[in-house]
Amino acid sequence: MYPKLLIDLEKLDHNIHTLVQKMRSRSLSITAITKLYDADSQIVQLFENIPEIDYFGDSRIENLKAYQHTKKKKILTRIPMHSETADVVKYADISFNSEISTIRLLDGHAAEQGKTHEIVLLIDVGDLREGFYDEDELMTAIREVTTLKHTKLIGLGVSVMCYGGVIPDETNLGKLVTISEKVKQEFGIELPMITGGNSSSLYLLENDLGLTLPQGINNLRIGDAFATGETSFGRKFPDMHGDVFTLEAQIVEMKEKPSYPIGQIGVDAFGKIPEFEDKGLRIKGILAVGRQDITPDGLYPEDARLKILGASSDHLIIDFTDSEGDYQVGCIIKFRLHYGAVLQAFTSKYVTKEYIEISGE
Repeated sequence: MYPKLLIDLEKLDHNIHTLVQKMRSRSLSITAITKLYDADSQIVQLFENIPEIDYFGDSRIENLKAYQHTKKKKILTRIPMHSETADVVKYADISFNSEISTIRLLDGHAAEQGKTHEIVLLIDVGDLREGFYDEDELMTAIREVTTLKHTKLIGLGVSVMCYGGVIPDETNLGKLVTISEKVKQEFGIELPMITGGNSSSLYLLENDLGLTLPQGINNLRIGDAFATGETSFGRKFPDMHGDVFTLEAQIVEMKEKPSYPIGQIGVDAFGKIPEFEDKGLRIKGILAVGRQDITPDGLYPEDARLKILGASSDHLIIDFTDSEGDYQVGCIIKFRLHYGAVLQAFTSKYVTKEYIEISGE
């Protein structure tokens, strides 16, 4: 059935082991982020089989529930909602936090469940998403956390490149290390996890731009790089695969049509006014995959002669003019995927998943 997501487990396994070696050479603990794969059971098992991966992390409680069998500690990486704090304590060993009111609720539920819940406090170093921006507010929160009986502060962390696009570097990650040292001095707390961001921080391990990961950062949270072999700036690691995932979709119509719509142009189904370039008559093909299945912005045809023109909820429109008649209705078109497309493909029930198994298994 199409559309279909092909998942090459052998290439993914190679990427995972390659990055694990790079990170372990810097004495970093590793959090494998599973949300990109919707906590896919076969991919989770790959991570489970690698002892050097210390933690599983996900932004959704539903995904953490899916692998409660794991011996690795589980982290809720999205700030908990008040309404889910009981489940956070039940299904996550650790949660990322930035609001003391939420931490109080976590502590209460931990008491009810007879547990000690571990937390990491997030610091906003400029990306302007989640985290304590005011250092005094952070210290006040820590002071209260130290009085709680069923909540334990185990670390500090940052999120970058997720909203503001701020690139992790020696300055902003250095600020995280400086604050962690102040916390240790003021409260006498040893923090085993100073987590310096996600896959975007990996370029600092290469040291080829004259930059390096600051001493004191001891954990990274990796999801995207395992899948795409990329780090910041779209840079690829030369010894990793960028084609772990491939989307296949089928052509349902192929006709010559004008390149510019006929009639007055208004907003499309998604509230945007589309723009078109008049190139005269073109060979246009329609594929049975659309925005309800996947984001077209993250798709790249394997055949460079094909150009994506746009998409509606159910259809992807492609210009086939330069393909010299190599395609017809019923043909399968293959695409490479970027992060957003992989994420949506895994969470869409309309995209079939097919695995390419590891050789010998």
